[in-house]
This record gives sequence, structure tokens and C-alpha cells, in this order.
Amino acid sequence: MQRLIRPGFVFYCLILFVCIFAGRSSVSAQSVSKVSIQASGLTCSLCSNAIYKALLAVDYVDKVDVDIKDSKFVISFKPLSNVSFDDLKNKVESAGFFVATMEVTYSLNQLAVKDEDHVQLDGKLFHFMNVGNKTFSSFMTFRIIDKGYVTSKEYKKNSKYTQMSCYQTGHVGVCCHQEGDRQGARIYHVTI
Repeated sequence: MQRLIRPGFVFYCLILFVCIFAGRSSVSAQSVSKVSIQASGLTCSLCSNAIYKALLAVDYVDKVDVDIKDSKFVISFKPLSNVSFDDLKNKVESAGFFVATMEVTYSLNQLAVKDEDHVQLDGKLFHFMNVGNKTFSSFMTFRIIDKGYVTSKEYKKNSKYTQMSCYQTGHVGVCCHQEGDRQGARIYHVTI
């Protein structure tokens, strides 16, 4: 007994496939478009070159633009990369320097944030501090303000914007009670 597949059924399956694929692409549309790192401790162009080479050695880094005057490195990434901010910070440190600021720019559809919000982007958890209420469409740039990502003076200054202990540890703790936050997971504290 032979069964015939109706053309309407094939069309329905095709539409369903397109809807599912479109839904997935909108979720993955939230991605890091660039990271800007200002390093401290640089004294000459050889220092900049050491950081440049260290960052360029990261397998998902596509390009590094260097501003020697401001000790700034603007990093762009290969498509569909899973960017690790800790890896980038560690590369700067392995070259013998420190991160003074790290700004992250995300490409996204739309996002509303407020103080003490925990937001997942690209599988990373962010805790927003001292941001008020903001809504972003298309792009959002924020600074990571965890220990090791800012100067000691700025880290101490930012600690007044939260009472949560996760700011000291960089990991989700008992203070973080928002739905879906996994205890012990890496959490980045950020501001705009």
C-alpha cells in the first residue's frame, strides 16, 4: 500500500521549519560585536605589541586595532564565536600588564535593564549595577566592573552600588536569587 504525501503537508512542514529556524536565529542575534580593553602599565610601543600578539593568538579573535596613545585595544571576533572575557583579561595579564577598563558591545534585538537585574546574553550572566532603567535596541555597550577588570580604586567605588556578595566573588551565590541563576556560575558585574 503506497501513501502519497500531500503538497499542502510539505508546504506546512516547510513553513514550520522556517519559523523554528527564524526563532533560533533571533535568539543567537544577541552576540558580542566587539570588546575594547584599556591596559595599564604600558610604557612603549613594544608593550603594546606584546598585548597585541597575545590577544591575536586567541583562536576566536578576528582582528585587534591598537590605539597606542590611549593604550586601547579594540577586538573584533570571528562569526559565531563564544567570547570569554576572562580569557581576554588573562591574555593581557600573561603579556605582563593589567586591564584598566573592559567595554563590551553587544549586538541585540532589544533589551531592558535596571539596577540589580541579572541578564543572560550568549550564555553569560550579567549583573547590572548603577544603570537606572534603560532600554536598548540594536547595540548596547557596558563596562565590566569586576575585580581585575577595573582599577582597585574604581572597584571599591562601585561596591557601594550593591549589597550582594557576588560582587566580591564573581560567582552566583546565595545573594543571587533570581530565577535560573545557577549557584557557583560565573557572573559579570557591569555598568553603562
